Amino acid sequence: MTAAVKIEELVNAMDDITVVLGEENLDREIKISDLSRPALELTGYFSFYPQDRIQLLGKTELSFADKMTSDERYIVMKRMCQADTPAFLVSRSQEPPKELLKAAEEKGIPVLVSQRSTTRLSSNVTNFLEERLAERMSQHGVLVDIYGMGVLIIGDSGIGKSETALELIQRGHRLVADDRVELYMMDERRIIGEPPEILRHLIEIRGLGVIDVVNLFGVGSIRAKKTVDLVINLEHWDKNRQYDRLGYNLDKMRFFNVEIPKLSIPVKVGRNLSIIIEIATMNIRAKDMGYDATQTFENNLSKLINENSQNN
Repeated sequence: MTAAVKIEELVNAMDDITVVLGEENLDREIKISDLSRPALELTGYFSFYPQDRIQLLGKTELSFADKMTSDERYIVMKRMCQADTPAFLVSRSQEPPKELLKAAEEKGIPVLVSQRSTTRLSSNVTNFLEERLAERMSQHGVLVDIYGMGVLIIGDSGIGKSETALELIQRGHRLVADDRVELYMMDERRIIGEPPEILRHLIEIRGLGVIDVVNLFGVGSIRAKKTVDLVINLEHWDKNRQYDRLGYNLDKMRFFNVEIPKLSIPVKVGRNLSIIIEIATMNIRAKDMGYDATQTFENNLSKLINENSQNN
């Protein structure tokens, strides 16, 4: 889990943010993804001041502060500059009050300015911080984008996950991560997967070595990240086991607090796993859109049984 994000990382990620004050203090840390828009604080009420958040000042806050005297502004701004306040962020390319600059300089707190509107800026920064501060876990497997669905292929080491992914890439699908997939929860319903930096764009094939997918197949063959929509578990074929033939056994796999549909596929010599996984993904997508082939089969079977019973 990423414990903190430095102000410098935020500035580098957001190309519309400039540093007005505090270039030497960009190593200050942000530990909370929520932002604070100080409103009551400008009136002098600090009983519940979220001082450990980025303080976002928009047109409303600055227009209110403009009606205060210089001494009043300095007193309020000085109280807003706490030891754990990461930074002040001003929207719409507005000029920060000189009292804020003075108070922030005294405490070593950066003051940033963006040209974006307050609402858009708040959304962009919050999304960035939520992604960077989200709890993370590492999952052994391969993540591939198949027809717009993120398919996480898991299974025992050496069962053929990477080889299957390579064939899927040849069929026009896109690689997200091979071997290790970094997972984090975007919200209550979505799990996002991405590759570790050291493995980005790379895939390992036993007996062949490491392959750079971008160099061989082009930039259209990879994705930086993808929502995990389906888990495919590759398992060794067991001749003594009865496998599902109608598609009832769709399990769930839990990541954090989110359950993802999971389908187990037995691996046997002669089975084309890439095509099977491709069709399985299309079938799951069809179910999500309201078409269930298993239900259609049952309806046809029931209809046939009824017709035979009537004829007899």
